[in-house]
Amino acid sequence: MRIQEAKAIIKKALAEGRHSLLEPEAKTVCIAYGIPTPSFRVASNPSQAVSFAEEIGYPVVLKIVSPDIVHKTDVGGVAVGLSSSDAVESAYGQITTSTAARRPDARVSGVLVQKMAPESTQVIVGSVNDPQFGPTILFGLGGVLVEILRDVVFRIAPLEDRDAREMVHEIKGYSILAGYRGSSPADEDALVDLILRTSRLVMENREIDQIDLNPAIVYEHGALVVDARVLLQR
Repeated sequence: MRIQEAKAIIKKALAEGRHSLLEPEAKTVCIAYGIPTPSFRVASNPSQAVSFAEEIGYPVVLKIVSPDIVHKTDVGGVAVGLSSSDAVESAYGQITTSTAARRPDARVSGVLVQKMAPESTQVIVGSVNDPQFGPTILFGLGGVLVEILRDVVFRIAPLEDRDAREMVHEIKGYSILAGYRGSSPADEDALVDLILRTSRLVMENREIDQIDLNPAIVYEHGALVVDARVLLQR
């Protein structure tokens, strides 16, 4: 049933003339394919945001939800490390006010309230739709490092376990994942699973043009996709 829900979300977005999913939609699609994400809810007012934060558990992150805003930080649409009801209520007002001031034309669907993931090594898993080869999966170190180092590798989907494991080992920064200078090694099996689930997601939903799971945070045990962006075929 969850996979059908994911397909319905994509179909609805296309029917509305949208070529990208809202972040909560993208994360719901991920969850349908077993891709782990922190708990989240979408609030429409400050008191609801506080209620959701207390339900999810502190600390939380707030993010503006809008089909017209891709880079939320550019409009002041993100607040992190919120550890109390007062902080959530205040941040809600700041986010919505800042967004309205900087993008008065933007349609706002609400504010995402998300459990803040513990810090650890950041990676990126994604896919681009190559005109010649079709869905192509990428993996590398994530966060700002993907833009600075561009340490990523690619494989044409669909992938098998061996393909995904090779991708993890091929990046130049693999030593960071393996446990650098006494740090705990990253959960390689969790990374392989994340890559394979992303491969399945894009192969079964060919309407997807691009997907960016960045950052995904990998721990000694497990991994979490903190941000998810899904672009659809035009």
